[in-house]
Amino acid sequence: MTALKTASGAQHAALLGVGSYRPSRVVPNAEIVEAIDSSDEWIQQRSGIKQRRWATPEETVRMMAVEASRKALDAAGIDARQIECVIVATVSHMLQTPAVATLVAHDLGTDNAAAFDISAACAGFCHGVGMAADLVRGGSAGHVLVIGVERLSDLTDVGDRGTAFIFADGAGAAVVGPSETPGIGPVVWGSQGEHFDHIRQREDWRDVIASEKPRMPHLVMLGNPVFRWAAYAMAKVGQEALDRAGITADQLDVFVPHQANMRIIDALARSMKLPATVKIARDIAEMGNTSAASVPLALDRMIAEGQARSGETALLIAFGAGLAYAAQVVTVP
Repeated sequence: MTALKTASGAQHAALLGVGSYRPSRVVPNAEIVEAIDSSDEWIQQRSGIKQRRWATPEETVRMMAVEASRKALDAAGIDARQIECVIVATVSHMLQTPAVATLVAHDLGTDNAAAFDISAACAGFCHGVGMAADLVRGGSAGHVLVIGVERLSDLTDVGDRGTAFIFADGAGAAVVGPSETPGIGPVVWGSQGEHFDHIRQREDWRDVIASEKPRMPHLVMLGNPVFRWAAYAMAKVGQEALDRAGITADQLDVFVPHQANMRIIDALARSMKLPATVKIARDIAEMGNTSAASVPLALDRMIAEGQARSGETALLIAFGAGLAYAAQVVTVP
């Protein structure tokens, strides 16, 4: 039997730079409440959201992904031609094929990089970071661009009292590349498909097309079951990510959970017994729930505002439809 050669990569991988794009249109709760017979006070008490961003027609998934990626490349000091793989996490690119990642790779001038989309809903970016770290360490790519981008306003039923105020748009990106020291801990990921219907696209595309009044399908969610699952089950996932990275909560500097709900964020911090010294991302108040984009958007904001400093240790954790989840400890670039 002939022995095959195998690839060998960097000993370690790390986040080298992060970037984000926030749509220009700010939508305060006042624009939402009438259609769902609600109030600003009710929305803030239930979710912590004061406003969100909805993209204009010009702010497409492709455009937002490219803009966030350019900022991440600049932050990393990396030329686009050094990127050998582009991973886009999204559920709101409306073409089944080809992947929007191929367009993003072309727009950036990455010189024939591998490019593909992943559909893991709100957990997509953390899935992408886990994959990118393995690609770099396995020798399949020298530098990987991971993007989380969504236009959930396209899939939002503005009359649904349970979801109309939650979903929003935006993009975040990170460059993953070789490092002399460990910069991305082991990923802890999984899914609970028995809860498939807890968060989902309401209609099958075929049913939409066959209906008398074709329209965009909408996202629906069973709020209370999702809250209970995320607030407690994900605390165990976060703790496992800390354990596998070999650190304790006392050694953690920054906590960047998926920006799903402020009460979930607070419940996670309590369940994990995070010390008061840990800085916690709360981007949801201004951005709403941007699904796959929420973790990189929140991390980039913390870096820009000086809450997350280079070299600090951060726990990333995301969860959503599927019910899919992923978490890892990273070093802030």
